[in-house]
Amino acid sequence: MTVVAASNAIIALASELIARPSVTPEDAGCQQLMGERLAAAGFTLETMQFADTTNLWARRGTEGPVFCFAGHTDVVPAGAEHAWHYPPFTPTLADGYLYGRGAADMKGSLAAMLIATERFVANNPNHRGSIAFLITSDEEGPFINGTPKVVETLEARNEKIKWCVVGEPSSTKTVGDVVKNGRRGSLSGELTVYGVQGHVAYPHLADNPVHKAAPALAVLAQTEWDHGNAFFPPTSFQISNLHAGTGAGNVIPGEFKVSFNFRYSTESSAAELKQRVCAILDAHELDYAIDWKLNGEPFLTAEGELVQATVAAVRHHVGQAPQLSTAGGTSDGRFIAPTGAEVIELGPVNATIHKVNECVRTDDLVILTDMYENILEQLLC
Repeated sequence: MTVVAASNAIIALASELIARPSVTPEDAGCQQLMGERLAAAGFTLETMQFADTTNLWARRGTEGPVFCFAGHTDVVPAGAEHAWHYPPFTPTLADGYLYGRGAADMKGSLAAMLIATERFVANNPNHRGSIAFLITSDEEGPFINGTPKVVETLEARNEKIKWCVVGEPSSTKTVGDVVKNGRRGSLSGELTVYGVQGHVAYPHLADNPVHKAAPALAVLAQTEWDHGNAFFPPTSFQISNLHAGTGAGNVIPGEFKVSFNFRYSTESSAAELKQRVCAILDAHELDYAIDWKLNGEPFLTAEGELVQATVAAVRHHVGQAPQLSTAGGTSDGRFIAPTGAEVIELGPVNATIHKVNECVRTDDLVILTDMYENILEQLLC
C-alpha cells in the first residue's frame, strides 16, 4: 500500500467515526462500524451493554499473551456550533488537518489502531497470542458503566490483558513526543461545614461556618502532602468551588460547601489523604461532613516489554525517543492497570482536545498508525 493510499484509508475511517455524533454516553454506531471491520479480520465480538453505555470487547485469538488497544467512541459536547470553522460532526479536511469533534480525542486514534491491526493481521495471520479491542462510550462521562464494568467482567472469567495501549492524545507538540506510562490518582471531596444561620447585625446569635472553615482551608492549601518521586510530581490539593449563603447580603450562612480535589502520586494513598484532611478539620473543631469520590488510583508502568516496544517504535518513526510522563488528567488506563497489565498511552497532539475547532494533522495519523503496527510486530511476532 502506498503512503497516499494508507493516508486515504486512515482519514476515511476517522471521518466516518467523526460523522457519528456520539456525545457521552451515545455510541451512535461507531462500535458497529469498528466491529464489522474487526470481524472481517477474524475477531470475535462481544457487546457489553451496561445501563446507558455500550462497550465492545473484540478478540482475535484464544491464547496469551493478550495485547489490547483501549479507547472510547464518546466525545464531549461540541458547544456553540457557530464558533466552529466547520460543523463539528462534519469531518473536514483543510490545510493538512482533519477537523471535527473527536478528531484528536480519540476517533483519530481509533482509526489508526484499527488500520494498524488490519495491516498487521494481513501480514501476520498466525501471530502469537491474541489481539483485543476494549472500546467504551463512557470515558468522557461518569465512567461507571464503561471500562470499569468491562474489566470487572474480564477479571471474573480470568481473561487477562498483558499489554494495553490506550489511544488518548498523549503528545504535546509533535506526535510521539510524549508517552504516558502512568497517571496520578484523583480523589475528590465535597466538604460541608455546618454553622448557624442568622442576621449579620446579630453575629452573636449565629455561627458563621465560612469564618470557622477559612483557617482550616488555608492549612489544607499550604500543606505539603508528599515530595513525589522520580515518576510523579508532588501530590497537589486544589479547591475548585466554594458556596455559602442565601444570596442575601444580610444573612450569615448556615452551611459552607467546599469542593476540592487531590491529584496524588504513588507516595500517598487515598486512605492516608482522607485521614490527614480529617485531622486538620478536627484540629480546627469544625462540625462537618465529607462526601468522598475516588476517581482513580495512581498507576505506573515504569519498565517492561510494552514500554520498550513503544519507545523503540516512536524512535523508529520520528527519529527520537519519547518523554515518558505521568502528567495530565486521568484516563481509562487507571481501570486496566490494577489487573496487572502493562499500560501506556500513545496518541496524537492534545492541543485542541475539548475545544472548538478540534483537529488532528493527517500526517500524524499516518505516523501513529505505523507506530501502533510496529508495536504489534515487536510483541506478537
